[in-house]
Amino acid sequence: MSDLGDPIAYEALERHTPVLSADGQEIGTVDHVLADEREDVFDGIVIRRTLGHRHTHAFADADQIAAIHEHGVTLKLGTTASEAMPAPSDNPAVMREDPAQKPYSALERKLLRAWDWVSGNY
Repeated sequence: MSDLGDPIAYEALERHTPVLSADGQEIGTVDHVLADEREDVFDGIVIRRTLGHRHTHAFADADQIAAIHEHGVTLKLGTTASEAMPAPSDNPAVMREDPAQKPYSALERKLLRAWDWVSGNY
């Protein structure tokens, strides 16, 4: 795809817009834009991929997107890396704990409570 048109904001991105890898290969189309428009937070896009007669979905995080244009979205990932993108979770807005993070020590818990109290988050 040579002419992607003018750059646009994520709010103007339409369903079925082609999604291209960094090396210019079409890997699918936009199925859904994940964003909180009230807070102006762009989280990423769900890409619909067609493999033969099967349709699958992949999630591209906002920081994996190089550019959004009228006629195409370009990823920062090459074709091989984009094929390994994960499927979107059932509820992408749910935060999950990091199992690698150690539990807070007693001192850290006290400092966090003090910070919450000082900042009015109690």
